[in-house]
Amino acid sequence: RRKAREFAFKVLFQVDQVNADPHRAFQYLLQETTLAEKDQEFSWDLISGSLAHLEQIDKEIGTYVTSWSINRMSAVDRNIIRVAGYEIMFYTNSQPVVAIDEALEIAKKYGDDTSAAFVNAILDKMLGETK
Repeated sequence: RRKAREFAFKVLFQVDQVNADPHRAFQYLLQETTLAEKDQEFSWDLISGSLAHLEQIDKEIGTYVTSWSINRMSAVDRNIIRVAGYEIMFYTNSQPVVAIDEALEIAKKYGDDTSAAFVNAILDKMLGETK
């Protein structure tokens, strides 16, 4: 399911950075890389759910990033946290610990040297709040 989460991150990143249409961005990624049907559904659930709950997710993230605004955060980190944050806060069909582990792997791949530690710290706090 990592690939599905990675797709979701990439689409949210495009929406965030260039105001891309999420459906078109998703379809474009599917043309470039194959993704199993069930993973396509899961990925789209993450995308649409994250976007539908974006304000709540960002507000939650903001409670843990007190030294600066969420918009000053790295766009990579912000969108990885948004996808995993959606899973933690709203998506009942997955395990939050797995979502965090997958987010860390995506952060290692796309972020900078501090991304994984930063993403982990925020998501651990979010998980603690939902328990």
